[in-house]
Amino acid sequence: MPRVSDEHLAARRQQILDAARRCFVRNGFHATSMQDVISEAGLSVGAVYRYFSSKHELISSIAESVSDGADELFGAIVTADPPPPLVDAVDQALAFVESQMGPDGAFPLAVQVWAESLRDPQLADFVARMYGGFRTRFVTLARRTQQAGKLPPDADPEAVGAVLFGLIQGFALQRRLSAGPDRKTYLGGVRALLAAQSRTAD
Repeated sequence: MPRVSDEHLAARRQQILDAARRCFVRNGFHATSMQDVISEAGLSVGAVYRYFSSKHELISSIAESVSDGADELFGAIVTADPPPPLVDAVDQALAFVESQMGPDGAFPLAVQVWAESLRDPQLADFVARMYGGFRTRFVTLARRTQQAGKLPPDADPEAVGAVLFGLIQGFALQRRLSAGPDRKTYLGGVRALLAAQSRTAD
């Protein structure tokens, strides 16, 4: 029997994840069964269970894929040399969030992952590590900004990084839950706050 290529295995796995994503976006985690995913993928029961033994594994795999793109972008922002002005860094992060707001984007599922993590300790641990890592990225950015003389020397990079990351989460939640301000409006508010902080420091 010929060996199945790694490319074929990866494509079949992605086919199942894409089917699960569509089901979860359409019906939510709890209303979606493994049979729903199997039907959506157009595969046999055995083919799906070969890759994923449970809905929990599907949710965890999707949560991991949701985090990868964000971490890659945040990492690029943090390691830029010289570090970008904080308002530009926030704008880049907001642009990524905005690109993930549609039905095929990551954020509609991210909200479900947050909710599911409240009842699933294993997923909660993953979410805590994921968002802790994101926050650390912004703490690093704050520290590099301070070293470049663009942040007061007595500022706490841990606190500044946490607030910067909170700005990104706040934008995402407002857009998702209340069709909140557009990116330009929100960034204008961020710019005003940072300008006010700068005047106070002077």
